[in-house]
Amino acid sequence: MLAQSVAPERVAVVQPVQQTQLTFSVVIVNYNGGGYLEAAVKSLKTQTFSDFELIIIDNASQDGSPDQVDLRGLADARIVRLPDNIGFSGAVNRAAQLAKGRYLALLNPDCEADPTWLEKLADAAATHPDVAMFSSTQINHSDARLIDGAGDNYFFVGIPWRGGYGHPVEDLPDSGDCFSPCGAGALIRKDTFLTVGGFDEDFFCYCEDVDLGFRMRLAGERCIYWRPALVRHVGSALTGKQSGFTIYHGTRNRIWTYLKNMPPAGLVLTLPLHFALSIYLLLRTPQGAQRDAIGKGLRDSLKDLGGIWHKRKLVQNTRKIGTLQVMLAMTWNPMKLHRRFTDIQN
Repeated sequence: MLAQSVAPERVAVVQPVQQTQLTFSVVIVNYNGGGYLEAAVKSLKTQTFSDFELIIIDNASQDGSPDQVDLRGLADARIVRLPDNIGFSGAVNRAAQLAKGRYLALLNPDCEADPTWLEKLADAAATHPDVAMFSSTQINHSDARLIDGAGDNYFFVGIPWRGGYGHPVEDLPDSGDCFSPCGAGALIRKDTFLTVGGFDEDFFCYCEDVDLGFRMRLAGERCIYWRPALVRHVGSALTGKQSGFTIYHGTRNRIWTYLKNMPPAGLVLTLPLHFALSIYLLLRTPQGAQRDAIGKGLRDSLKDLGGIWHKRKLVQNTRKIGTLQVMLAMTWNPMKLHRRFTDIQN
């Protein structure tokens, strides 16, 4: 038997599960994932850790991928079909309402999990029971000699990046604190995720994981990069690494993340630098579709400053840690940003 489905009408009325029995709810958000989705699901069938369910949220795919994926061999797996594409952020939020696990294990459809991925994440959670978010080691899918990411870093003027992207795997750091988890292979405690409001659905996709990690940090949480937990990641396989869609959402959402979350003293200190760097990134891009996408992202990030400021007030009013504490979790060395180095605090 192929994929089981849950009618979209049921999603709207499902209440958060109160009694959790499973350790993990693995969440895959699919949109026209094709063979990538099948490969991601196949990698879950070989996991050495079995205490998990799989929830695939399909964002109204048109390529037939949810009909073709084979869930046989997975004890607890289902597909939830949404009538419209509500983006990665909204889809994960729907999955969190349905999830039976204590933790949400996010896996991109263009990722394949190492057979011990969930086992190692379970080790991480057991080793750090007070930590609510973990980031996996991401290896380049097409070249296993290269790092795709070792936790997300955040430059103090408001620029995030995946640590170690494009560097040789020999440069992988030991496990330790990073700023936030990359959503391609993140582990997040479900109750904390729900308490902070989940992903910001206005983001649709891109930077929503940094925004969530920032808000969780402001709420007093920390993030651990766990080196032994491995996934192989293509990266923007469904949207295109340099597509206008990717560049637009990355630009707009980066600025929203900064404006919402940067503590007041940090905002006063870094605002001129942030916008100077944003203009530099625009001007250094040759004229064409990519520059147009950056420009549109910059403009749209400022269209609804009232709405952003309302969200900012909600975030800052519930902040539990001081400015210095959160700023110290950021990266201050510009060379690490420029070279995309890792920045793990041990």
